[in-house]
Amino acid sequence: MTFTLGDIPPLSRSTVDRSEHLRADTERLADLWSTGRVIVVDRKGRTPVRPDGSALVDRPATDLAATPPDQAVLLGEKDGAGWFAIPATEELSEGTRPPPNSWAVWPGASSSTGEQWHDLRSIGGLLDDTSAGLFTTAVALFNWHARARYCAKCGAPTQFASAGWATRCTGCNREEYPRTDPAVICLVHDETGPNGEHVLLARQPIWPPDRYSVLAGFVEAGESLEACVEREIREEVGIDVHDIHYLGSQPWPFPRSIMIAFTAAADHSAPLKPADGEIEDARWLPRAGIIAALEAGGEIEGLILPGLTSIARQMLAGWAGVSNSG
Repeated sequence: MTFTLGDIPPLSRSTVDRSEHLRADTERLADLWSTGRVIVVDRKGRTPVRPDGSALVDRPATDLAATPPDQAVLLGEKDGAGWFAIPATEELSEGTRPPPNSWAVWPGASSSTGEQWHDLRSIGGLLDDTSAGLFTTAVALFNWHARARYCAKCGAPTQFASAGWATRCTGCNREEYPRTDPAVICLVHDETGPNGEHVLLARQPIWPPDRYSVLAGFVEAGESLEACVEREIREEVGIDVHDIHYLGSQPWPFPRSIMIAFTAAADHSAPLKPADGEIEDARWLPRAGIIAALEAGGEIEGLILPGLTSIARQMLAGWAGVSNSG
């Protein structure tokens, strides 16, 4: 029997109604704004969070503007209240920049009032359900808008439309909607028992030392998800997999992906052939080693697992039968 993820992936949690029917209703949007709440997001994808990291720090909408600004996006509605996001304009004091071989997580920052700002990748796994859903949606939309400033058809500038859920070309009036790039992520285990006793992990050359994760890659044009799993594993470590099963999915808006999780089995004795320039090392690790790392908060000597926000961490916890906690 295939193992499960156990819980909803951290960035798949949401408690608000996305309220698609409201996005073109300017009168209702104005009403929602008048009593609404706003999260602000800076160009590095950071927003203020509570000191314990459990929730976002939101603001009354009317404290920021009397009516929705042009770049406001409607995140949804909850208990009759509208939730919005707008780009931040506040000056922040930057934290220490991460080293070049890090996972490109922007350092935390603080405002003049002492608020702590963090990005979704570093804080998403600690947030409550509502905060996680709001922040994920806001980051996804702003990342898309940053890359959709010009019309793909005529090249003219675009402007926000449908409460931030579309752009409209100022030249040809063409509408464009947010795009999501599908990527598969697969936990490969050996053939011992129903879910194996060893898991295959790998690391990229640019990752910090000892950081390992399960394998992943983008779906190509004209390719099924299962075919992508087979191709990516073969390309990255040179082995064939079988018994592919779906586990779950999670948005990963860095900049605009959705991670579609699978498990598969492979021959433990097959030689591993890491792809030159892409995979620095690949190895089979026993269940006991993964359990030890998870129970130690995700890190033991020689092994650092993916962070709490990643679905990869939840996949490993589900396979090992350990709670996905820090």
